[in-house]
Amino acid sequence: MSGKIILHHAAPSRSSTALFMIEEIGAPYELDVLDLQKEEQYRPEYLAINPMGKVPAIEHEGQVITEAGAICAYLADAFPAANLAPLPGDPLRGLYFRWMFFQGSCLEPAIIDHVLKREPGRRGMMPYGTYETTVDTLEKAIEKGPWFLGERYSAADVYVGSAIAWGLQFKLLPERETFKRYVARLNERPARQRAMAIDQKLMAAAKPA
Repeated sequence: MSGKIILHHAAPSRSSTALFMIEEIGAPYELDVLDLQKEEQYRPEYLAINPMGKVPAIEHEGQVITEAGAICAYLADAFPAANLAPLPGDPLRGLYFRWMFFQGSCLEPAIIDHVLKREPGRRGMMPYGTYETTVDTLEKAIEKGPWFLGERYSAADVYVGSAIAWGLQFKLLPERETFKRYVARLNERPARQRAMAIDQKLMAAAKPA
């Protein structure tokens, strides 16, 4: 699949993960930068793209895809030459999907509830069990490394790895050596360095003179 991607983006935000993913696949793209402080994400023209008024969203070959995880999964399949997702029939595909879904269904909800000090419900009703179990499970997944699929780097590292980096940066995850070593490896990826440099420029340009 080819065709230019339009990324509706704000820096820094969850759309930084989508930018990282697009840099990994090496496809041509265009940025539509939204100023969240000015609430440009609620403009009627953007709400027509994503009624949730959130970033990221991408447009590609007549389709609109929202949610960072869905974008990463879509792009990994749409651009198989980047080799960021095991193909159907590959023994690693099940493990890949496990971690692709873990971020949105377990990790982020656990972090948000923990940070906001929300009163937990009954353990059996929580989508992630407990914050501690979620963090321990995450650590175990990458302690042997170097990536979520062992030696194979994938979109799961782009997506979940970005969340780990975010969690460490804002002290939302414990500063365990396993997490720090993993993020150090992730930050060595040229695509991540390019995406971070773009975000730095956007943030610098947005600062008042």
